[in-house]
Amino acid sequence: MERKKILFVCLGNICRSPLAEAIFKHKVKQKNLEHLFDIDSCGTGNYHIGDIPDTRTFAIAKKHGVDIDHIVRQLCSQDLDSYDYILAMDKNNHQNILRLSDSDVHKEKVFLMREFDDLGKGEEVPDPYWGNEREFQEVFDILDRSIDRFLEHVSNEE
Repeated sequence: MERKKILFVCLGNICRSPLAEAIFKHKVKQKNLEHLFDIDSCGTGNYHIGDIPDTRTFAIAKKHGVDIDHIVRQLCSQDLDSYDYILAMDKNNHQNILRLSDSDVHKEKVFLMREFDDLGKGEEVPDPYWGNEREFQEVFDILDRSIDRFLEHVSNEE
């Protein structure tokens, strides 16, 4: 399989997308597939550039044995050229990503994360920022399922 570049995108890059990045890295490492992927995350907004993810994101990841090593960054137009798959957490992020380009090539790379979730196909990954541990757990479960299916999708493409 050819090396693939994967980018997870949410609004602020402090909750959903860094958690998705960490879960994907964790699953790839468990399957000894690190040599096949470059994995990152970013936000469409510029609110937290240079920060680390939310402490609750670290807590829910740690609870599931998943490590996070990420510094917040903002999506840029070059990302559309650089990445093979760009996974948006919600429809607003999806639209904001597509606004950076009018190229059909770029549009083919951009997916909603839950397009790969059998229990919520077409739905959004809810933003847990204003929530508590229960909301962060729900997001973890959604991402965990979606990433399993996404990894199958990418593996079966080859």
